[in-house]
Amino acid sequence: MRFRALSSISVTTCYAALDNATECWIYHSPALDDASAGLDLVFLVSGTTDFGWTDTLWIAGRVRGDPRRSPLSCYEVHLGSWRRGEGNRWLCYDELADRLIPYATDLGFTHVELMPAHEHPLDASAGHQPIGLFASTRRFDESFARFVDRCHAAGLGVILDWVPAYFPIDQHRPARFDVTALYEHADPRQGFHPDWATAGFDFGQAEVVDYLIANALFWFDRYHIDGLRVGALASMLYLDYSRKAGEWLPNRCGGRENLDAIAFLRKLNEAVYARYPGALMVAEESTAWPAVTQPTYSGGLGFGFKWNIGWIHDTLDYLKHESQHRKHHHNNITFGITYAFFENFVLPLSHDELVRGKGSLLARMPGDTWQRFATLRLYYAFMWAHPGKKLLFMGQEFAQGREWDLERELEWGALDIGWHRGVQSLVRDCNREYRARRALHERDCEADGFRWIAIDGEHSVFAWLRSGGIGAAPVAVVANFTPVPGIRYRIGLPLPGRWREIINSDSAVYGGSNVGNYGVIDAQTSAHNGYPCSAEMTLPPLGALWLVHENGV
Repeated sequence: MRFRALSSISVTTCYAALDNATECWIYHSPALDDASAGLDLVFLVSGTTDFGWTDTLWIAGRVRGDPRRSPLSCYEVHLGSWRRGEGNRWLCYDELADRLIPYATDLGFTHVELMPAHEHPLDASAGHQPIGLFASTRRFDESFARFVDRCHAAGLGVILDWVPAYFPIDQHRPARFDVTALYEHADPRQGFHPDWATAGFDFGQAEVVDYLIANALFWFDRYHIDGLRVGALASMLYLDYSRKAGEWLPNRCGGRENLDAIAFLRKLNEAVYARYPGALMVAEESTAWPAVTQPTYSGGLGFGFKWNIGWIHDTLDYLKHESQHRKHHHNNITFGITYAFFENFVLPLSHDELVRGKGSLLARMPGDTWQRFATLRLYYAFMWAHPGKKLLFMGQEFAQGREWDLERELEWGALDIGWHRGVQSLVRDCNREYRARRALHERDCEADGFRWIAIDGEHSVFAWLRSGGIGAAPVAVVANFTPVPGIRYRIGLPLPGRWREIINSDSAVYGGSNVGNYGVIDAQTSAHNGYPCSAEMTLPPLGALWLVHENGV
């Protein structure tokens, strides 16, 4: 099937052409560098419409659900380096389904988030420089639909990374496809990304906008995915992104905002949500751009969620300090709450935090081996109890020691060591409690779901209360960011009686020193810090406690 030029293809024609597509390539022949040779945009297709989907109930449940008030815990995966086969070969989708799906579900994740699974020429880009947006990459064979169907059968959602911000300019590219700027802006001050040496789509062209929106709908329709994580939004929204004065073109009002990109993103989200209720549209936006997750009718961009990159950087910056110095930086912990409910946030410990010399999360924790593992466990317990949905990159669930390397599989041998198994067990239990306790997920995006109990910067202790809707038992959380146990430490609580420890990150089960309160504390009707009741307890060193009232559910 051949089309003469993109400008002649409407969104409906482009989408209809892919009606039977599983795999499709955009091919640029070197012969076409000569403008006189004309232009061929070639789609190579093979059928998917005959695939026997079995996820009708899953899709129906997704339509009825409310993602903001549901648990969302994502396991971010680069399929090519999660596991490898003999001879260091990449596994196919069926092999990945056999291993990845039971692993992720056993650990309690609600979704897998796949780094881009569409066609891309360079392995080292991990899929983030796509050329075949309509093509499931050849790297894992043609059974992506079956992989998604099996995920849904196991109760696991699938979110796909999607990068409409840029594309490569090598010989595979659609850049200057007919020797003119067909997809990209003609002026390199807007059509070229200096950071990545890539081309950027021209969102002012209706045909380009239709092409990209058709592609987003394609993945929901043909592959039943549950969401898209749209990457590199800042590079789309700001005309002066990574450019000096004189290297960018102002918009028609003289400003730095890319008005065409804003219109595209709003149209994209409206199209997805209109056709696929309950879908997840997640923005990776690294600045303070306002109203990313507000509806388009009120002036927002219309996304469902936004990665909270600032929170991750603040908290990791706090943890890099030796414990005795953390009292001087406690605002790094508390600042996130001041804006936590401005957007619907995801807390993303993503691949971006584990590349280019940053090291693994474990390697970035200070102190000796015990302190590094204890601090990482504390951080996970802190994050899972903090307002916001969750995302964890593969390998960090068992505290991999080395930085992520996309040429090798994860260090699975680390699970032979107790400390690594302990971290994995903690992640499993945090996911279990996060999903089971309405207070921990139902008001993730609402201010009435959170209240401080104590901010003790001098001793690096923080305590707060999480609340859900009517009938949901509150959960009290206490985090001690020093290696010194807190003996007879008093906190305020809303109810008298017994409170059970449902998580103690210092438990021996997780490789900790087992300091705690024998599983329970007793709250008395003695007011403290604005609460009607209070209790004395022992705080574990570099540890966090989650407490629920004995009558709680």
